[in-house]
Amino acid sequence: MTDTAPERIGFIGLGNMGRPMCLRLLAAGYEVTAFDLVAEPLAEVAAAGATAAGSAAEVAAAADVLLTSLPRPDHVEAVMDGAGALAALRPGSCWVDLTTNRRELVQRLADQAPDGVTVADSPLTGAVDGARNGRLTLFIGGDDATVARVTPILDHLGRVIACGPLGTGNVVKLVTNQLWFIAAAAIGEGFALGMDNGVELSVLWDAITDSVGDSFVARHDAPSIFAGHYDPSFTLDLCTKDLALIGELASTLGTDLPMTEAASATFTRATDRYGADVGELHVARRIEDDTGLSFRLDGDWTPPWEQ
Repeated sequence: MTDTAPERIGFIGLGNMGRPMCLRLLAAGYEVTAFDLVAEPLAEVAAAGATAAGSAAEVAAAADVLLTSLPRPDHVEAVMDGAGALAALRPGSCWVDLTTNRRELVQRLADQAPDGVTVADSPLTGAVDGARNGRLTLFIGGDDATVARVTPILDHLGRVIACGPLGTGNVVKLVTNQLWFIAAAAIGEGFALGMDNGVELSVLWDAITDSVGDSFVARHDAPSIFAGHYDPSFTLDLCTKDLALIGELASTLGTDLPMTEAASATFTRATDRYGADVGELHVARRIEDDTGLSFRLDGDWTPPWEQ
């Protein structure tokens, strides 16, 4: 590869977030080799110009920069270690994990990487619509040279924030999710409190989004409650997974985090009632079901994954 040759991208994991990110990199003109265990998204990115690989290791062997976007830390370990993707990386290549992951796992896998392979963690936020439209925020941890190398690639996906050494990307991502989950756990309580005391839901939402009560949850997530689908693109299972990782980070603080602990308990209650595979905002549905209130609101609530 010459200094001016474009990086050849490997992409493993074509789920709700990975598929649109892969498509954006193809649209930007990158040569992409991709793999997923599910045939449909792999066929879709292949139709858009990607080379469909037969295994994760095949993707890694072909890549200058390997990107992984997987649901859970154990999936990353299974792909990179168990399926041989890490060992297949060539000297001079780079692995960037986009998964919301366990910091220690990324660091351990980096220590196991072949000589001449560099590693960065870059979990992201912005939901499916952000992935489709290149409006994600990516939190990258790694050495300066690796961050400088991969940032022009990640720029096609959204804004890149350099967080510090390897592993800090995941710390920052989990802090942002910590605050997101607290807000998501609370918004249904606010709706119920106002409605039970005579205020229409439309008035409440207007007031919340134009006041100190405003948040990403109020603007981006509340319409999924109003529509009644509660955003199945991000499941309660993923919420409780991330809350467990947040709990691991908090274990050495030397103090309690009552807001975070309450949010974790709220998501666990919703999971116990509705199951792990339903949309994250079932934390608000629980309030509806317990109170007999309805948070349905007429409007053109286009699902985030279609925006």
